[in-house]
Amino acid sequence: MRTSIATVCLSGGLVEKLHACSDAGFDGVEIMDADLIGAMESPEEIRALCARLGLSIDLFQPFRDLEGVADDVFADNLRRAEAKFAVMERLGADTILVCSNAGTATIDDDDVAAAQLGALADAAAKRGIRIAYEALAWGRFVDDYRHAWRIVQLADRPNLGVCLDSFHILSRGHDPAAIEEIDGDKIFFLQLADAPALDMDVLSWSRHHRLFPGEGDFALTDFLAHVLRAGYTGPLSLEVFNDTFRQTDVVRTAGHARRSLTWLADRTAAANGWTDDLLGEPQVARGIDFIEIAGADLTAVDETLERLGFAFGGRHRSKRVRLWTAGEARIILDEQVRDETPRLTGIGLMVDDADAAVDRAVALGAPAAFRRTYAGEQELRGVASPDGTVVYWSDRPADTSWITEFEGGSPGSGACESGVVDHANVGYRWQDFDEAVLFASSVLSLTTQSSADVPGPQGLVLSQVMRTEDGVVRLPMNLAPPTAPVPDRHVAVRCDDVVAAARAARAAGLDFLRIPENYYDDLAAQFDLDPDLLAELRELDLLYDRDGSGGEFIHFYTPTIGGVFFELVERRGGYDGYGAASAPVRLAMQRRASASA
Repeated sequence: MRTSIATVCLSGGLVEKLHACSDAGFDGVEIMDADLIGAMESPEEIRALCARLGLSIDLFQPFRDLEGVADDVFADNLRRAEAKFAVMERLGADTILVCSNAGTATIDDDDVAAAQLGALADAAAKRGIRIAYEALAWGRFVDDYRHAWRIVQLADRPNLGVCLDSFHILSRGHDPAAIEEIDGDKIFFLQLADAPALDMDVLSWSRHHRLFPGEGDFALTDFLAHVLRAGYTGPLSLEVFNDTFRQTDVVRTAGHARRSLTWLADRTAAANGWTDDLLGEPQVARGIDFIEIAGADLTAVDETLERLGFAFGGRHRSKRVRLWTAGEARIILDEQVRDETPRLTGIGLMVDDADAAVDRAVALGAPAAFRRTYAGEQELRGVASPDGTVVYWSDRPADTSWITEFEGGSPGSGACESGVVDHANVGYRWQDFDEAVLFASSVLSLTTQSSADVPGPQGLVLSQVMRTEDGVVRLPMNLAPPTAPVPDRHVAVRCDDVVAAARAARAAGLDFLRIPENYYDDLAAQFDLDPDLLAELRELDLLYDRDGSGGEFIHFYTPTIGGVFFELVERRGGYDGYGAASAPVRLAMQRRASASA
């Protein structure tokens, strides 16, 4: 698999972009005309730099508004093209992207378009240059790849072929199956982009909201399979116009982009039973092994967990680390850091083959995480996620795992004996969110469940749930508004009787997040609740939700400690959500508590 990326995907100047592409492991680049125009370096210097970096220049682009015009306009278009051909010769590029005319076309005639493209191809042939003709989704007369292919066939020049762009094809709802009817040798270039399902004009959608593969709603594995079955042998290239990516760190974004192509190629091969599976079979998590919270002083977290009914699982025999358990829910407290603020720093997952999971993650570009291990201790291998949170994998049963390394534990109160980690809620800055979604889908093999906009006191918070199909691992991911701080993270533990757990925790002296009286007045209006249940919810600061099938969700929150807090939940009758209707109240009360602290 050869990989390429358009320089328009990245922030910075052209030289910065080229270095980042090389560092990320790309084989080649598409050089955008605008990037070259804005560079101080000459085409010859850019050519030499690419050679030193091991990057091929796979495409020069774009050339716009060529065909479907009157003769005098076309003559000037040829003049423009000759000037660009001369630049390409200096650059060492042999293929140029020609977009279907979207601005100046006045003649809706395939014969005219073919004749003019043929004349352009003849001029390019004298310099050894190929023309890749692309149907823009908003082209004036040509907006369908099948139409573009018919014109290329009509022109019949050996150095004239098509460029296929997943966005232009899938955004218009065109069936990509007909790609297999195109001669593979005439598919001169392939550009890939994902995108969310949006109801807006296609030009704005394209210019601002494209995503890297695996982050949107396009069926890209099916699309790529059609292209490869047609016989295409060129590079898989990314062309992603996205306002966020063009503002974020160029090195990190290039690595993010490269991971997306590896994931796409791997999933396409696996879906079609091809032997060149790049990464091995994904290791789907069988459960959450542990959650790690780190901080220089975690005494307040100890007190909260004890009052919640967690059992003290002991101290690690060689590290400043403690374990708390509630049934199968395990919380590790790590004081081997200098950061005073407690925060969620690690997630352990149980899989069938831990080494395979780590090897696959590293092949996807995730950096391996170092964890000091002494003789007789389990080597927990893991990788760092884009925000630094470490994901560990284990395939050992509990009686032979890292759990046996903790000594001096004691039983808990019994209120949470049935506990299991229901979900871990993680928050991200606006510029990191798309990369985090790709990490969750590609490295953790999670799928998208749902998303919702939650009104908060500092703007809308987008909550995107990533999970295993069976729901044993759930990661709601919160996107903070651009001007708001990153949302605090929290761990939700599920138990059989959250009301009893709340009463026990209250009796043990735990302060809950206070819920306003107005919330319970609203509950009474929304649901026909038993008066005794409503009174109980009000007394204990419990929140409540009910789904359309009658499933119920009862939960409460602890105060925030540094950057982390806890939630105890109970799911009744198959309820599968997260109490989204109560989230605005929780956010408002947390902000109030923070302001008064």
